[in-house]
Amino acid sequence: MQLPSYQNLLEAGVHFGHLRKKWNPRMAPYIFMERNGIHIIDLNKTHRMLDEAARAAKQLAISGRKVLFVATKKQAKEIVEAEAKRVGMPFVTERWLGGMLTNFATVRKSIKRMKNIEKMKADGTFERINKKERLMLSREQTKLDKVLGGIADLNRLPSALFIVDITKEHIAIAEAKKLNIPTFAMVDTNSDPNQVDFPIPANDDAAKSVQLILRTITDAIAEGLEERKKRKEDDRVKREADRQRTGGDSEEVVAVSHDDDDSDE
Repeated sequence: MQLPSYQNLLEAGVHFGHLRKKWNPRMAPYIFMERNGIHIIDLNKTHRMLDEAARAAKQLAISGRKVLFVATKKQAKEIVEAEAKRVGMPFVTERWLGGMLTNFATVRKSIKRMKNIEKMKADGTFERINKKERLMLSREQTKLDKVLGGIADLNRLPSALFIVDITKEHIAIAEAKKLNIPTFAMVDTNSDPNQVDFPIPANDDAAKSVQLILRTITDAIAEGLEERKKRKEDDRVKREADRQRTGGDSEEVVAVSHDDDDSDE
């Protein structure tokens, strides 16, 4: 797992915080200095905490768990969607619906409704209803897909959240805390890092900064998924070898006794 170099972090502007007057005092341990009224983030802390977050995200992927990526701010939406899709993870880049986690059963009903409309279009049912109904259903599907499309394949609550701006996504943070769902997040100098389990001190406004941090996390997840795939394949090969070995033994035994007839199942 390769982390970005300090030069990479500098070039992406990860170290630029907010104006001093906008700071959150709880970010003090992660601020290196003040320059022209702007707080500068300590990249040593960023590097270390990014490493911790990436390792934790990799372990989640190895165990087959889902990380929900959340970013509704304009400069982060496309980046988050692309990176989440790259590793097959769910994402929310439009409006966060209140209760998306705490009332997940209702959200799942809306997703099911969206998929039913898609199915109607695919199997020809859509063409057999009148024009007005088709128009209404199409509008409903578009609205649902915009908000819920990124979590359409999320069958159960995610095992963790990755959030780009915890100040903006405070509702998501609150719901995750209520359900004891671990949170990863980029925390800028106007944020409270104590609100999340894996804070990563970083500029959460610049697209290059968001891209670099997010890519590091998704690369770690990709590694975890690959390792999980390899482990499953190794287990399959081992089971097959065990089965063949057991089967061979049973063939020798069957000539003497039928007590182990089920041994090669």
